[in-house]
Amino acid sequence: MPVISNLLLNQTQTAASWLLFFFVGVLACWALRRYVEEAGMGVGTAIVQSARHRIGDHIASLPVGWFSPENTARLSHVVSHGMMEVAQLPAHLFTPLISSAVTPIVIVLALLALNWQMGLIALVALPILAGIFVIASRLGMAADEGFHHKAAATSQRIVEFAQAQSVLRAFNGEGGGTRFLEQAIEDQRKSGLKLIYMSAVSVVLNAWVVQVIFAALLIVGALWLNSSLGAGLEAETMIAVIVALMLANRFIDPLLDVAGYGEAMRSARGQLNAIRDIFAIAPLPQARSPQAPRDGSVEMRDVSFRYETAQPDVLKGVSLRIAPGSMTALVGASGSGKTTLVRLIARFFDVTGGSVAIGGIDVRDMSDDQLSGQISQIFQNTYLFQGSIGDNIRLGKPGASDTEVLEAARLAGVAEIIARLPQGLETPVGEGGARLSGGERQRISIARALIKAAPVLLVDEATAALDAENQAAIAETLARLRGKRTLIVIAHQLSTVAMADQIVVLDDGKIAEQGSHDELKTKGGLYSHFLAQRQTAKGWRIAA
Repeated sequence: MPVISNLLLNQTQTAASWLLFFFVGVLACWALRRYVEEAGMGVGTAIVQSARHRIGDHIASLPVGWFSPENTARLSHVVSHGMMEVAQLPAHLFTPLISSAVTPIVIVLALLALNWQMGLIALVALPILAGIFVIASRLGMAADEGFHHKAAATSQRIVEFAQAQSVLRAFNGEGGGTRFLEQAIEDQRKSGLKLIYMSAVSVVLNAWVVQVIFAALLIVGALWLNSSLGAGLEAETMIAVIVALMLANRFIDPLLDVAGYGEAMRSARGQLNAIRDIFAIAPLPQARSPQAPRDGSVEMRDVSFRYETAQPDVLKGVSLRIAPGSMTALVGASGSGKTTLVRLIARFFDVTGGSVAIGGIDVRDMSDDQLSGQISQIFQNTYLFQGSIGDNIRLGKPGASDTEVLEAARLAGVAEIIARLPQGLETPVGEGGARLSGGERQRISIARALIKAAPVLLVDEATAALDAENQAAIAETLARLRGKRTLIVIAHQLSTVAMADQIVVLDDGKIAEQGSHDELKTKGGLYSHFLAQRQTAKGWRIAA
């Protein structure tokens, strides 16, 4: 304003003084801008470096049962794509956003000094524009969240497609190999189109409102100029009108910038919401005064459990005592609650009602380290980590010597596998154990559990998908552990079930029968029916 006004009045010396003042201001602005941009890059870098660690620390405290395929895919998307999108926000948008926020306020003050009508329009326009920007942002928020949800699902399908090639190729009828992946990509494409449409609507709405305000300023400026011409135009008035019109034009530039950056901010907001949702998931409460268990006994007192508040109970009033060093087999139809019961012992979740105790101490009154030290687990779906056989066995006891590793391998039936492999314990297992057979992977996972030497061993369908030879080897391993560990086994293999000290038959979340093999087989109940099914299946033959 002062530079242009003095130049139009031919007061060059005064204009030069103001120009020198503004030159100093430009230098200061450059210095501050460099500081702000470096700070923005620093914040972005800190987000990438430390926020992922914070998320990692948080999810490490979450119950194991939270890690479903859907939640894992969502977490992966947030940690990779989401964190980068959030990190770019301070790195690239601090300077333009600060400028876009400060400039209109300064121009409003200048317009009020030149013409109160134009200044009032600009002043009233600021909260209106803020409201319109918020409305436009909310228009696309749901579409943005939907798109990121579909993108996470697609990422999960891509990984699944890569890992399950053997299954997909075996059942690749009528394009079945890529059908799920193609459907996920198509869903993401549709959600992307919806996001584009909503983004276009919000951008157009923002731009139209800005242009309406600009038109209002121009109309007021034109009326001002017209009234001045009718009253005899003075040089000062003419200069004021020119400067006011220039300021009106400058007023909308930063507002259009804000409208343009609104999309990036809204997308980052969606990612921040996803991160907030992850941090909002409450970890399992920790004991204030942790107590150490006395032995390897397990006791469940009137336990009930449901996965979601609105869902029915999966377990209903289950009471069970398992003596230390004994073997208990859990039997029941699919969905009867066997796996849930085992997961509650390992505290994948907290019970809805009742209590679970190990060594006389409620699992909720133990620290995570104490509970982990009491339990080893063998799962039906075995996962081996990239590395050697020895590395995977040592996962159960990182500081184990070669002698301890070999002893655990011998107990788990891995010794003969090591003996026929040229590199022995140093044999690489491949990603996920891909270089080994299913039975070999399962035996290594058992060795990993055995080397941990925890008092309680939980076995979930360890022999379900194995051949007869591997089933026999694992059954023999379990037989050797009787009396040394408290074994809780979910199994359908008759030889494994029959050697248990007690058999617990679950039905619809309740204990239907309980006793030894000899006691239950003559009762004519569910266990007798189970035995009859196994005997029938044993007599099956493939006929010509």
